[in-house]
Amino acid sequence: MKQLEQFFSDIGPVQAALIATTFTWLVTAAGASLVFFFKTIKRSVFDAMLGFTGGVMVAASFWSLLAPSIEYSEKIYPSFPWMPAAVGFLVGALFIYSLDKFMPHLHINFGDDESEGMKTKWHKTTLLLLAITLHNIPEGLAVGVLFGAASIGVGDDLIPAAIALAFGIGLQNFPEGLAVSMPLRRHGVSRLKSFWYGQLSAIVEPVAGVLGAVAVIYMQPVLPFALAFAAGAMIYVVVEEVIPETQRDKYTDVAVLGFIGGFVVMMVLDVALG
Repeated sequence: MKQLEQFFSDIGPVQAALIATTFTWLVTAAGASLVFFFKTIKRSVFDAMLGFTGGVMVAASFWSLLAPSIEYSEKIYPSFPWMPAAVGFLVGALFIYSLDKFMPHLHINFGDDESEGMKTKWHKTTLLLLAITLHNIPEGLAVGVLFGAASIGVGDDLIPAAIALAFGIGLQNFPEGLAVSMPLRRHGVSRLKSFWYGQLSAIVEPVAGVLGAVAVIYMQPVLPFALAFAAGAMIYVVVEEVIPETQRDKYTDVAVLGFIGGFVVMMVLDVALG
């Protein structure tokens, strides 16, 4: 672990964010690749995996993002240390809310007539891809912001925290890749196209990661806002998208247990490594 920390410390925050988010993208591709071996997956397993995804995102929002945001705010905004976290969290949630209202997309377990955003005649494949892409924006941003924060000396523990966050997001990206590719395959899309769309859903993460790192490096006072922004965006995605998708069948308890498991795994990763 020490060698990994030293590696990311030596190469610089932008490169570190790019490598870390490329890893999360590749894990998504690994999940999508299961479509070459299976055509369907048990709904109970699927819901448990989605629940795990939600648990990781909620834990990461607090342990990796909100807590450092508040801690740093106490140093640069001592008169009102609560303000950056509160404002950033709210703006992050409103940002995803705006994208959710205008970007056409379809949640994974929803019917064709339940698409959201602007009305369009786009194919279901495209709508599913956009839904997961929307999901992945705050994840890439969160990793980039943490690596950027580490580079400006906010805290000695932020590089291992950023590594832990990238690893946790990678874990929950595996079922995300599967969540895109498997429904497409089930609807008659070829294995290759199903895999392609599955991995493509996470290509936005390296882009968001690099942008997050650059923004923090060159605009240091926005750091606590940026950390909380990523947290607000992630929580919005969990509450508006991930949890509802797990509650539409008879495996709701399994999904909740998956959520608890994901939360614990991310908490342990952040505390143990960060």
